[in-house]
Amino acid sequence: MPDRNGAHILLEALKAEGVDTVFGVPGGAVIPLLDAFYDDEDLRFILMRHEQGAGHAADGYARASGKVGVCLATSGPGATNLVTALATANFDSVPMVAITGQVKTHLIGNDAFQEADITGIVRPCTKHTYLVRDVTRLGEYLRAAFHIARTGRPGPVLVDIPVDVAVAKTGAPLPDGVDIPGYKPVYKGNRRQIKRAAQAINAAERPLLYVGGGVVISEASDLLHEVAVKGNIPVTTTLMALGAFPEDHPLSLKMLGMHGTAYANYAVQEADLLIAVGARFDDRITGDVTNFAPNATILHIDIDPASISKNIRVDIPVVGDASDVLAGLLSLMEHRDRKVWLEQIQAWKTEYPLAYKGDGLKPQYVVEQICEASRGEAIVCTEVGQNQMWAAQWYTHTRPRHFISSGGLGTMGYGFPAAIGAQVGRPDAIVVDVAGDGSIQMNIQELAPAVHEKIPVKVCILNNGYLGMVRQWQELFYDRRYSATRLLGNPDFVAVAEAYGASGVRVTRPEEVRPALDRAFADREVWVLDFAIEPEENVFPMVPAGEAIDRMIGGMA
Repeated sequence: MPDRNGAHILLEALKAEGVDTVFGVPGGAVIPLLDAFYDDEDLRFILMRHEQGAGHAADGYARASGKVGVCLATSGPGATNLVTALATANFDSVPMVAITGQVKTHLIGNDAFQEADITGIVRPCTKHTYLVRDVTRLGEYLRAAFHIARTGRPGPVLVDIPVDVAVAKTGAPLPDGVDIPGYKPVYKGNRRQIKRAAQAINAAERPLLYVGGGVVISEASDLLHEVAVKGNIPVTTTLMALGAFPEDHPLSLKMLGMHGTAYANYAVQEADLLIAVGARFDDRITGDVTNFAPNATILHIDIDPASISKNIRVDIPVVGDASDVLAGLLSLMEHRDRKVWLEQIQAWKTEYPLAYKGDGLKPQYVVEQICEASRGEAIVCTEVGQNQMWAAQWYTHTRPRHFISSGGLGTMGYGFPAAIGAQVGRPDAIVVDVAGDGSIQMNIQELAPAVHEKIPVKVCILNNGYLGMVRQWQELFYDRRYSATRLLGNPDFVAVAEAYGASGVRVTRPEEVRPALDRAFADREVWVLDFAIEPEENVFPMVPAGEAIDRMIGGMA
């Protein structure tokens, strides 16, 4: 094989992995890498305006498409600006490969200009890292990075390439495969444990499927549907799993947890068997762990053995991929009508539906109209805060990979660049970012690449003039002492959109909502829709911190 420099090996590896798009920001240490892109017509490089935006765009691309997302940043501050995006992806098990530049190898450790120990900095918030000191191993490390990112419990991997490695030449071929001693993810569940799990399901009177993002990652939604229908088992999902089971199905209880539906939370507390699939039992789901699902045997299916019994003691553990384990369960399950249990759940649904009251422009109504205007087919990305929870509650989620949000880390500023990535990954879809007027300003500069690259995302700002979720807590628990949450000095978002070359509209009345959405959704351009919602509208139901999840306040008719 002829000699190629490190930069061309990078391009060769990206193409071998099926990469079509890289999101990034240039800098001195990655000039050789970017120079290789200059003459290449097969790889699209999207110039973002901040490295955090590049990381979130790669994340959104991965979640929407199911492929590995790729981002690139220079050394020092460029690399450190990726940390939040990497931590976000790590929490939510998103397959990403981040390529960073580094100072020359002989300068590492000498405090050279724009040097940062990025592999050391991100080690706690990535699945793995590589610092490449030898160009002959660059191809090997890149192939390994993609393999690690997409297999087992997925996650972000960082590959740090010193500038002298990027220009050094080698004739070493790109490896055909990957063999990493000690890294052998378990996909097939133990047959004995699956049989034990099936027996527990068949014997249960009040079973409940508690479904996490692992079902989406595993592409196991159809199997989940079969299991639920065969066993007449109600299904509740986490934020990361919205759409994994269609919310218009009679067995759906929608989302559980701190801002979940009352009927989902009551079902958890009354179930005699809780079947957790690809979920982590995080604190927003469990509330008071000493009083979580007190009547239930806990069955936990997860590909990551470290997640089992981490937060909640598990009675029946099954380590394996959700698709494999659900398929095994399906073959062993018996059909049950479970009439009494389903009648109880229907009674809760009737008595405690999601509800909102009052006049004015309500955020819940805006989200409902987004769902209707898109026929429920949009890919909905969100920022973090009240906007996120309203989007989770009031849009009817029926398809996997159509709800994209920062779950574990709760990253404000995530939604808009993630929407850009999602739109690139799914170019024919309507992609909507449901934003708050606080969170949108954290990465609003990414309007520039969205417009320039003709990436027609629709940004729907639920504008209440506050950092809304913090304000809600201040209202409920701090006697309305609104310290540092009033967003005085907000810009005219329509003018900002137009300054970047996007279209914008401000909506102040309910009757204006649908016409504005219809106009934006019919147009293949970037739109910013600024909805002036009620300033002190709250997200309900809400489980106060530290309470059991059936101790909810508000939001029920």
